Amino acid sequence: MIRRVRLAVATVVLAGLVVVPWVVDDYTAAILARTLALGLVGVSVALLTGVAGMPTLGQTAPYAAGAYASAVLGSQVSDVGVVQVAVAALAGATLAAVTLPLIVPARGVIVLMITLAIGELAVTVLGRWRSVTGGTDGLAGITPVRPLWGLPVLATDQARYLYTLAVVATLVGAVLLLLRTRVGPLLRAGRDDEMRLRASGHRVGLYLSGAHVAAGAIAGAAGSLLVVAQQYISPADFGFDTSALLLLGVVIGGTASIGGALVGAALVIAVRDWLFGVLPGHAPLVLGALFVATVYLLPTGVTRVRRPRGGSRPPIPAPRQPAATPTRDRGPTPELRV
Repeated sequence: MIRRVRLAVATVVLAGLVVVPWVVDDYTAAILARTLALGLVGVSVALLTGVAGMPTLGQTAPYAAGAYASAVLGSQVSDVGVVQVAVAALAGATLAAVTLPLIVPARGVIVLMITLAIGELAVTVLGRWRSVTGGTDGLAGITPVRPLWGLPVLATDQARYLYTLAVVATLVGAVLLLLRTRVGPLLRAGRDDEMRLRASGHRVGLYLSGAHVAAGAIAGAAGSLLVVAQQYISPADFGFDTSALLLLGVVIGGTASIGGALVGAALVIAVRDWLFGVLPGHAPLVLGALFVATVYLLPTGVTRVRRPRGGSRPPIPAPRQPAATPTRDRGPTPELRV
């Protein structure tokens, strides 16, 4: 019943998001497009933090890798959106794979510190690699994107918003479908009781590595959408404040909820961008109050319903064993007598 209600709510929300660009102005449509891109990075954070149990502050690194890869590709090779998304996802996954030896063996607060260092190092490299990234000035005048071959370029904020919405909906749907396979229970089992999962014969490190690379690919694809949404990027888009806002949005939306990451990102962006004009200088205070209220009143997030306590643990999927080789029956074993 709850699943049907969630599906109905998601359908209504998606239909409302499709109608949005015809009822808002260009500025609001541009903000919503950037919110969707940031929300997709939040999905990667939720996948690592809530599902796999690897808290992170460094998803801005693959986010930046995907954004700059998409921008350079669009200016020099191809302006087709699907190509840029694929290349950006590959760039994010590659950066995540390179950092695997540092992150996967660590646990707890150490993971946060390592990922934070990786994110800050990425921002430093972007600021100094002026020949490619434009340094602290960033890249401006990025070539407009066309969704597919033969289609016109996305020349309006409404068109860029709809393209961003289509890509985000596709990727989020793919993540949700993936988590409904064996992957979801295995990652959650490792999050809840890693030693028990290891004792049952599962390769936990391999599962965490796959989750980390997949999250990097998702964040990289979000970087490509950021390029489409604002047509300008700079190292300031990927600093520590962005990492903190991402983690804050995931906590507000529900760390174990993929859809909650999008809701949390929307709330954070609304407070940061819209309330800043209404309450100048007080947006961080409102964000802090929202975070504290969520932690105390809704500890599982605004999109999660607290389940009744008790009950047995969910079963851990058994590892696949090779098929046994048939042996010839040799009859009863002779009894040994002394």
